[in-house]
Amino acid sequence: MAQSKVRKAAPAAGTAEAGNPESAGAGKQGTSGAGKRGTAGAPARAARPAGSESHVALVRRARRINRELAEAYPYAHPELDFENPFQLLIATVLSAQTTDLRVNQTTPALFAKYPTPEDMAAADPEDLERILRPTGFFRAKAKAVLGLSAALRDEFGGEVPGRLADLVKLPGVGRKTANVVLGNGFGVPGVTVDTHFGRLSRRFGWTSSEDPEQVERDVTALFPKAEWTMLSHRVIFHGRRICHARKPACGACPITALCPSYGEGETDPEKAKKLLKYEKGGFPGQRLKPPPDYPGQPAPPLAAS
Repeated sequence: MAQSKVRKAAPAAGTAEAGNPESAGAGKQGTSGAGKRGTAGAPARAARPAGSESHVALVRRARRINRELAEAYPYAHPELDFENPFQLLIATVLSAQTTDLRVNQTTPALFAKYPTPEDMAAADPEDLERILRPTGFFRAKAKAVLGLSAALRDEFGGEVPGRLADLVKLPGVGRKTANVVLGNGFGVPGVTVDTHFGRLSRRFGWTSSEDPEQVERDVTALFPKAEWTMLSHRVIFHGRRICHARKPACGACPITALCPSYGEGETDPEKAKKLLKYEKGGFPGQRLKPPPDYPGQPAPPLAAS
């Protein structure tokens, strides 16, 4: 898979990097205690409400959360199976309104039959719909995949472009999909604001917006550009495994002392453990072909699920 060189950008004005707040006492968090449990298994006290923070304090806390999540999920990765930017682009488009697991169970047959944009652009629509049926909204997705593949064939010589401005011109491709492809297919940093990332960004007090583009602007102002892609993976991992939408497992969370929303979910450690999903709960992950350092079980293929 092609990887482009990534140049570390200068920090934006007003961010912690620009004012160097970490050198003013934030220090390395590591395993020193933020987010760790108190005595007798009781959860650590939650952080102050985010509204009472200065911008510098917010940046410090946000970056500490990122470090703690990096310790909790050192194996964080994109949860779509892919072998090249084209496969990643198609899989990301198909992931709308379904799980990455369902996409991963569907794409082996899709890419075996239509491995290139040229092949997919020439696919029979009914055959494409049949293959994509398990992902839901299969007629709309088949139409999007056909249009996307034709655009790649006709406008980009059958290659996935490596610029955001080009990607968002493709049928069915928005900023979220473009950032997924750039970050994981080309090594260009980007923040992926999916439903999990948006929810946790608001719970963490990084933003108050429901608009994905505003969430992206608010969050990128808090972190160095080089962190954006891995930050996205860590936050999404945490949202899928512990910080769920309806009943977050607060009692099993590694960042309770840093989260102003602690207590929205189950705080009892034993009850919270029962809410954990994927490898944290002892269940298979979403990828049929996970990376070598993934500590959980591979997902089953479609016929076995």
